[in-house]
Amino acid sequence: MLKEIYIRNLAVIREAVIPLTPGLNIFTGETGAGKSILINGINAVLGQRCTKDIVRSGCDKAEITALFTELSPEICAKLDELDIDHDGGEITVTREISADGGSTSRINRRTASASLLKEIGSLLINIHGQHDNQILLDSERHLEILDSFAGDDSFLTSYREAFRKLQHTARRLGELKKQEQSRIERSRYLKEILEDIGGLDLREDEDDTLEREYSAAKNAERTIIAAKNAVQAITGEDAANDMIVSAEQEISAYTEDIPELAQLCERLSAAEIELADIASGLEELADRVELDGQRLEYLTERLNTINKLKRKYTEDCAGLAKLYEEACGELANHESSRGEIEELAAEREQLLHIVTERAKALYDYREAAAERFAERVTAELEFLNMSGVIIAVRHEKGKLTVNGMDTVEFLISANRGEEPKPISKIASGGELSRIMLALKSVIADKDSIPTMIFDEIDTGVSGKAAQKIGIKLREIGKVRQVICVTHLSQIAVMADHHLMIEKGIVGDRTETHVTELDMDGRVAEIARIMGGEAPSELMLENARAEIERAMES
Repeated sequence: MLKEIYIRNLAVIREAVIPLTPGLNIFTGETGAGKSILINGINAVLGQRCTKDIVRSGCDKAEITALFTELSPEICAKLDELDIDHDGGEITVTREISADGGSTSRINRRTASASLLKEIGSLLINIHGQHDNQILLDSERHLEILDSFAGDDSFLTSYREAFRKLQHTARRLGELKKQEQSRIERSRYLKEILEDIGGLDLREDEDDTLEREYSAAKNAERTIIAAKNAVQAITGEDAANDMIVSAEQEISAYTEDIPELAQLCERLSAAEIELADIASGLEELADRVELDGQRLEYLTERLNTINKLKRKYTEDCAGLAKLYEEACGELANHESSRGEIEELAAEREQLLHIVTERAKALYDYREAAAERFAERVTAELEFLNMSGVIIAVRHEKGKLTVNGMDTVEFLISANRGEEPKPISKIASGGELSRIMLALKSVIADKDSIPTMIFDEIDTGVSGKAAQKIGIKLREIGKVRQVICVTHLSQIAVMADHHLMIEKGIVGDRTETHVTELDMDGRVAEIARIMGGEAPSELMLENARAEIERAMES
């Protein structure tokens, strides 16, 4: 419950402490006295947008503080979730608006964001102003109103849980399918790699080894010929070995006479032996070198294949082997993705079935609620002096959305026997106000919001209809705290707690004051509303009689 509002430097309100009570709290005052400022102040502490223009001229900032008491278990649970203290079952909410346009907010002296104020405020107060009547003209909001009346949100919660899973699955499936085409192209490339490299069974640095073997094989024949020629040069006719033997024979007869010649002869003998050994080695080498034409053909073909792939993929032999391994792994992932697509497709079908079944259950629940809703609202409208007006609910099945498969629109028949038509095409401003009040009335016991505020709910009505609105507001006040700004005496006399907003001149400045009215004050204010300034004694007596009659009802 909203127990008290403190306002300082808000437009024409310099300072005001406004106490509120359970039941029906009525604010009255002359046009322009500042009743809308009060609503703006409450909106500010609820986190709504406000501009620096509402700061009193010449002041640094405006301040609005609201004290909420007797907090419901739902509100306490939310405060616990947000780690906000609520000792004694109460909290204070403060909003300061600076003249430079900035603002700060606090809950129990703890700094809070405007979004946090909105979140908390939506649980504490429900404000109905003239613009809220536009909700009735927007058929997309009618489903929301019907659900508020129905009360049990388990059907919608269960449906949305399944629907969001379906959305997530469908999104993932769509993403995978979108990627599938590029994966197909990529798979072709990867398979080409596997076909090119897979059968080669490449070894690291194999190309270097093959190059050396190929080079050796290619030069084998020339090597053999060269070795044999060298042998022939050493051992053949007129060969080097024979010449050395001849040279040795020529000088051997004189070695005893000349010692140096003996040494040279020994060296020729050693050269002969060395040349013979060299010739033997060359012959052995020539015998070992094989001329394998098939091996050379294999080496030529394999090297050509490897070099071609090296050029194609711009990789060395080790890089080609790595490329092959990576292609194998990526293709395996592609297979896994295709498996995921199949699994997700099956999951989507299963979820679609679940969502459809839950949507049907939700539709049936809303269908039953729509019948009760139409009956209750029609009865409320009859009480509100709209006898003969019938509210109907057009409830049809449509495509699946986050709110179900339902499309809902409220229809109205202004005269018995007429076909119901959309509210937007039939209702006047005054009728919209009473229809909205009827909706608020039937929904009042369905939620836990403790305070309802009606700003000029009486727009476009008068006489008996206004009296019925007052009675209905008082009825709602028995289960909720109701705050109402009005200019009609028929509503004002129903107040459990009456406050007057009046504007005056203090010094050279205009100021608005809020005053709690006792019985005499109420009589004077009701008489003013009924007959204008300086009411007669008869008007005062009539005002007192109306108040007493309302108190007895």
